[in-house]
Amino acid sequence: MAPDRTPERGAGRERAGQRERTAPRERPAPRTRLDQPLDQPRVRRPRLLPEYDPEAFGRLSERIARFLGTGRFIVWMTVAIITWLIWNVTMPDPLRFDPYPFIFLTLMLSLQASYAAPLILLAQNRQDDRDRVNLEQDRAQNERSIADTEYLTREIAALRMGLGEVATRDWIRSELEDLVRELEERGAAAPRPAAPGRDEGDR
Repeated sequence: MAPDRTPERGAGRERAGQRERTAPRERPAPRTRLDQPLDQPRVRRPRLLPEYDPEAFGRLSERIARFLGTGRFIVWMTVAIITWLIWNVTMPDPLRFDPYPFIFLTLMLSLQASYAAPLILLAQNRQDDRDRVNLEQDRAQNERSIADTEYLTREIAALRMGLGEVATRDWIRSELEDLVRELEERGAAAPRPAAPGRDEGDR
């Protein structure tokens, strides 16, 4: 009779379970950027440059560019330069902050030009973007208008074809007049029967 090995099997399972419990668990690999779940917001990295609102900065650049392109700016700029020159020519030496050859004035004008050119370009780029969007909207509107016109043209053509097959009042009247005329002509052409009283008297 074969010996019962059931207890040995149970003991082996218990030893395996103890080894699994006592064995050190491996740490999961750190998640990379691609393994980050989509339901969690992405951690923003610190930025060295200050953040700003591009839309607000664009509106400011447009206002500055619009002011630079007006006659008021030219008048005020001319008055400021003339005042600068007169002050540094007529005033005593201790009060002249920019004597001839007016290096500081040249530096200020160069600084103004270096800032004005990018601001004007930014305003032009924003205007180009608006023009492009308006052009796309106009093109889409024209396409819809052309499609509507073609649809109405097809519908009108179908109505004309349908009306061509419908009997109008004038056509029915002309047909009835033709029938009446034809009946009258047939009645006039048919021979009339002789009266019976006249035939007996003749005999």
